[in-house]
Amino acid sequence: MASSSKNTAMFLSHVLKYRNEATKATARQLSIRCLSSLTPSIPTKERTPNRRNLSSSSTNVNGKASAASATAQQFLSEFDSNQSTVNTAYDRTLPDPDYSSLKPQTSLNLFSSINASLSHILETNPSSVLFGEDVAFGGVFRCSQNLREQHGSHRVFNTPLSENGIAGMAIGYASMGGLAIAEIQFADYIFPAIDQIVNEMAKMRYRSGSQWDCGSIILRTPCGAVGHGGHYHSQSPEAYLTHTPGLCVVMPRGPRCAKGLLLSAAECKDPVIFLEPKILYRSAVEDVPDEPYKIPLGKAEIIRSGTDVTVVGWGSQLRVLEKACNLASEKFGIECELIDLRTLLPWDAETVIQSVEKTGKLVVSHEAPITCGFGAEVVSTIQEKCFLSLEAPLKRVCGYDTPFPLVFEKYYVPDEWKNLDAIKEVVEFAQ
Repeated sequence: MASSSKNTAMFLSHVLKYRNEATKATARQLSIRCLSSLTPSIPTKERTPNRRNLSSSSTNVNGKASAASATAQQFLSEFDSNQSTVNTAYDRTLPDPDYSSLKPQTSLNLFSSINASLSHILETNPSSVLFGEDVAFGGVFRCSQNLREQHGSHRVFNTPLSENGIAGMAIGYASMGGLAIAEIQFADYIFPAIDQIVNEMAKMRYRSGSQWDCGSIILRTPCGAVGHGGHYHSQSPEAYLTHTPGLCVVMPRGPRCAKGLLLSAAECKDPVIFLEPKILYRSAVEDVPDEPYKIPLGKAEIIRSGTDVTVVGWGSQLRVLEKACNLASEKFGIECELIDLRTLLPWDAETVIQSVEKTGKLVVSHEAPITCGFGAEVVSTIQEKCFLSLEAPLKRVCGYDTPFPLVFEKYYVPDEWKNLDAIKEVVEFAQ
């Protein structure tokens, strides 16, 4: 606790250093000076401070011009002349990376891929910080292993056991112009932070009329079943979060996908909730390109093409659905079109609509309980947009409306056999 308090104090000193100057400087000038104190050798132009009213004065409190302030003023002048900034992280017209052309590649599991991606962000964005419970020690799943040694204890540090405080610190730091990468140790414990996430983080830009925001936040958290987690370490809370305008909610299916999405999240102008299926931390292994690449947020991926039925999922459920699609092809000659949403808010409805217009059928599967799960949003949209193309009732294969069970987990999760039955059922209905 003493070490955690010391590291937190070091970090806060960067933010609070200029507290007494607040009466003499606008909030925007304060943000610039704060970031300049973090990385005085990096031109402020490389960071995008929040839009706030700025006086024409570029002098410091002592009346002496500073190089950092002058550089910041020049950048802000250019920024003000182009107010229609574009959030390119959501550009669905951008193609997915051509992994075959990205060499060399290293075989990584999910936690190693996330670790390497976090290190890259910390190295290339000097305003970024990483914090959370046990983060300085590597985290319970080792995602932040060795990052404190590589990037310093003032940028990678532990926090008290307070999810509400972690989210609040992320909001405060990001509102000053930095990139806050915060970790909630388990998604099951994100709920104490819901007030900060929903009422502050997601609404800051809207309530200020775009004058300021806290968009540079990545809130990482492990989610989903792991085989032995029980009801407090197995939940999938994505539906709670996708009900909140102003957030971006992401869930990768593996190491390669995770890297591209995480690097895009670091450049997103909206707060990103990055849900990491913890069962994949060690079990999912892929060849991941060493060089950085990005996957557009809000864009789904067609994993396999098919003409008989559209199958939709996200996160670790893609492993289950791939097995179900293979079984459907081998046993019944059913060719499934499998889609990974990757981003749940905003989700890529257009890709799913185009697929269902072709196949006439849809199966959606997720671990979370079926009632008001995100699958309900998918089938509702498809029912509205594709009604005249449908050949069978839309089908959801999900968790049950019970707390997540421990000894009955294998009966609770929607495995490949449950999904195979659903695929077979909708195809037979259409015949």
